[in-house]
Amino acid sequence: MKLLFNLAIKNLIGAGIRTWLNVIVLSFSFVIIIWHKGILDGWNEQARNDMINWETGGGQYWQNRYDPYDPFSLTEAHSKIPQYLDSIASKGELASILITQGTIYPSGRIQSILIKGINSNQKILKLPSAQFIGNSEEIPALIGRQMANENGLKVSDLVTLRWRDIHGTFDASEMKIIGIFDTNVPTVDLGQVWVPLDRLQRMIGAPGEATIMVRQKTESGFYTDTGWKFKDKEELLKAITDLIKIKSVGGIVLYIILLSLSMLAIFDTQVLSIFRRQKEIGTYIALGMTRRQVVGLFTIEGSLNSVLAGLLAALYGIPFLAFQSKTGISISGASKEYGLALADKIFPTYSLGLIATTIVLIMITTTIVSYLPSRRIAKMKPTEALRGKLQ
Repeated sequence: MKLLFNLAIKNLIGAGIRTWLNVIVLSFSFVIIIWHKGILDGWNEQARNDMINWETGGGQYWQNRYDPYDPFSLTEAHSKIPQYLDSIASKGELASILITQGTIYPSGRIQSILIKGINSNQKILKLPSAQFIGNSEEIPALIGRQMANENGLKVSDLVTLRWRDIHGTFDASEMKIIGIFDTNVPTVDLGQVWVPLDRLQRMIGAPGEATIMVRQKTESGFYTDTGWKFKDKEELLKAITDLIKIKSVGGIVLYIILLSLSMLAIFDTQVLSIFRRQKEIGTYIALGMTRRQVVGLFTIEGSLNSVLAGLLAALYGIPFLAFQSKTGISISGASKEYGLALADKIFPTYSLGLIATTIVLIMITTTIVSYLPSRRIAKMKPTEALRGKLQ
């Protein structure tokens, strides 16, 4: 085996430019596959973490009539917080949120919004609700950066807010913007204003009521039998998880194209080698090498292309991928308009499992592609091969 390995290395070196062309093409496949998959993994990790920190927490309890896709249900989608949940919320382990429809009139325009009330002292979500504490404004409000930009609002601005209480009576008052927060999660930013929970409860005449309860990020110590619908973290993150899966499936097409180009180059090289090296093959057999050993020699030569490609990919790929992982990849802010939890920069994540899987996949594929044309050697007669003629 050692003899075959040493002989394969010498043959590869002797092939010169043909070997290095295969190696360069194959190394591109290594780097691009790892880079592309790293971007998807980084986006997945960043989006999930942001949504957990800003919106879903460790799961949510929904009032039975609450449907986030039916805004008309919000007038009835709130009720008294169950005693069990209320006792947990008093310990700071749940954040209560009351949701209702409203309208604001920035710069003489009309804008339909969701008014969301949240505990001022909650620490489960990253919303800066602590700014409500000690604020004496009639209706203090927090809004997201994109909401502020789209409506031309700034801190300390006053804007008219209109809402309807549980009896169907409309009311209006001045709302003061006391803070603007930055978030990568549009579903807590676009078309929404955040006010103190107790203030919103008084505004709509629903004391002690809420629409959803967000639990802390721990996975234990909670029960689902509360009379409210429980949505675990995975269910709440299903939309972003499904999107990442779709993107991953699309990435497979890219992987197949890259691998096909690389494998085609190696396959052609092997076929050409067998055609041009007939006398060499006949000499090997005449000197006592079995056909199986000669097939193994050509298979090793082909598979060594992936080894050299891996080394070359590491030479320029490691600095490139490390740079990308550190600086991130800038993404247009316009993507937030589609409701995607997407930061201005995505930082790719390159796990050892990803790198090892890519290396093993390419090496196995290369070995198989190298073996297929080499099987023809087993059908050659030594005398024909020495004369440079194939059967």
